[in-house]
Amino acid sequence: MLQKELGELKSKGLFREMKEISGMQGPLVVIDNREVILLSSNNYLGLASHPEVIKAQIEAAKEFGAGASASRLISGNMILHERLEKKIADFKGTEAAIIFTTGYMANIGTISALMGEKDLVICDKLNHASIIDGVRLSGAALRTYPHKNVERLEDILKKEISYKKKLIVTDGVFSMDGDVAPLSELVRIAETYDAILMLDDAHATGVIGKNGKGTCEHFGIKEGVHVQMGTFSKALGNLGGFVAGSKVLIDYIRNKARSFIYSTALPPAIVGGCIKAIEIIEKDNSLREKLWSNVARFRDALLKLDFNIMETESQIIPIRTRDASLTMKSAEFLLKNGIFAPGIRPPTVPKAKCRIRASLMATHTDEHIDKAVEVFKRLKSEPHSKF
Repeated sequence: MLQKELGELKSKGLFREMKEISGMQGPLVVIDNREVILLSSNNYLGLASHPEVIKAQIEAAKEFGAGASASRLISGNMILHERLEKKIADFKGTEAAIIFTTGYMANIGTISALMGEKDLVICDKLNHASIIDGVRLSGAALRTYPHKNVERLEDILKKEISYKKKLIVTDGVFSMDGDVAPLSELVRIAETYDAILMLDDAHATGVIGKNGKGTCEHFGIKEGVHVQMGTFSKALGNLGGFVAGSKVLIDYIRNKARSFIYSTALPPAIVGGCIKAIEIIEKDNSLREKLWSNVARFRDALLKLDFNIMETESQIIPIRTRDASLTMKSAEFLLKNGIFAPGIRPPTVPKAKCRIRASLMATHTDEHIDKAVEVFKRLKSEPHSKF
């Protein structure tokens, strides 16, 4: 039965395989004994290979050991975990914060803790899968609104008045489209209809906003976003998730979120590295400035070549293709010519919106970007290409 289903995936061009990467997550990696430009990593600021972050992780491991060895509510709550929570709360401008082992765990734990069978969750249609899974675990009713369509969101809230609690959830920067949520409008709507507003800031934290603090800072919003979720695994170059908000919210999550209660705490080395990554972001804007310079260089070049990069506003740049088969042939061409930028297919994106998902890093040089552009230019002239 399993073999049959795998065969069907292969026939539809939806079978997934992993590429083995040698070395650190830098602008260049080795795949199949060839050095290629990495154009698909979430290591947006290059902190995954930053010497200060690596040093901090080594020092934390030496002082606190290899692992926490228990959940936070048993004996795994180390002084480092407390320091990181204080650090992220200060960074996000909230009263408190709580850390999870992954961003996925943060979303499913928080949503399933806050919402129940008598409640309603309303999601942007392009929200991350972990948000949808969190709603399913909660037992709450789920409604989705077309991407960034605040009028449709408002229509849903006007009609759905029988639920005990209402939660609006949105990504900040959308992970596959690279555009930014209309957060100011969402704050207004949440206040008007007495709804809780939750923001998944995974791809925005460290990147957007004057000081890299994320979507709230980008829009100048200080109040009205009740739940700020994020990860340490994107721009901060590490592992783990977090939720920041009021002290009451964080106390509640600590007592109710099963993915927090029943998970072993993050290893000390990871926590030490996360603390150092935030410190680097706070004291040095140069990495973020270089990232945005790289984004502009690559985006402008693709537009001149008449590629469809959709409505991106961020370091995530989707290059719209056609069907899944052509998308994967395009990804193979890129890799063969020294660029690792995988094809994105269903179920991650709709069938009619397959794409190459490129993402820029602060550590890319102008030469890296120019080479990538040249390969994309050649890709467009390939017989199989239908951009």
